Amino acid sequence: MSKETLIQNIRTIKDFPIPGIMFKDVTTLFKDPKLLKELSDLMYEKYKDKGITKVVGIESRGFIMGPILATRLNAGFIPIRKPGKLPSETIEQSYDKEYGKDIIQIHKDALSEEDVVLIHDDLLATGGTMKAAYQLVEKFHTKDIYINFIIELLDLKGKELFENNEKIDSILSI
Repeated sequence: MSKETLIQNIRTIKDFPIPGIMFKDVTTLFKDPKLLKELSDLMYEKYKDKGITKVVGIESRGFIMGPILATRLNAGFIPIRKPGKLPSETIEQSYDKEYGKDIIQIHKDALSEEDVVLIHDDLLATGGTMKAAYQLVEKFHTKDIYINFIIELLDLKGKELFENNEKIDSILSI
């Protein structure tokens, strides 16, 4: 199977969540066991030798591949969520996204300085959500931080938000 096959199986939904957005729906990759395994294998191969101790997934589609990858890497999984969803004490970060403003939170005790972190989300568009997640993780002064996406939308140049973008990678680029 190839990356082209994965790309061909991504559904595009016009005007979601607002008019003018061409939403890339990766749930089509998750429903097919062969595609899901291929995606999992590609992600695992990319990070198996990085010493990852925690995979941080961003709500909500980062909660699908994030735990799968964490299990394969023998790492813990940490959720980043919208306000009011985490039960213990949190820290938060506000940010601008393509179609509005938002806030994300992480538990205050989620990470330590000993962790090597992989932050995962499904899609890199303009980069606002991931930049906020990266800023949250930076507050823990972890040993290292990697960033991963299933898809990068190249035309939107989301990587440009990050100074140290050599540790940002996507499985697929569109």
